[in-house]
Amino acid sequence: MNLYSRILVLVSVFVVIPLFADLPTAVAPSTKPKSGDWIGLISGYIKDGALVLGLAVACVGFLWVAYVGFAKFNEARQGKAEWAEVGVLAVVGAVVLIFASYLLTEAAGVFA
Repeated sequence: MNLYSRILVLVSVFVVIPLFADLPTAVAPSTKPKSGDWIGLISGYIKDGALVLGLAVACVGFLWVAYVGFAKFNEARQGKAEWAEVGVLAVVGAVVLIFASYLLTEAAGVFA
């Protein structure tokens, strides 16, 4: 090894060591299981993951309804669709999103 590679190894060791200093502790799940209860801990993480997944699906639904609404609005402006279709889409989209929000709220209560 030449001098430059030895210096590079020495510098990299001193740069990498502080990275292992003190890692943060993991956040406990929302169910707060007792200490040593691994089954409760795993089920708590599964519950939290399912809630996050449900919220992600709801967000995708909200974005999809908004996208379709903007597309239908654009079609109505260009004369390819009627304005009544935009209104019907708005009402039906709102009902679907309210129903999806209700189902997610009920599903969150089932896991509790």
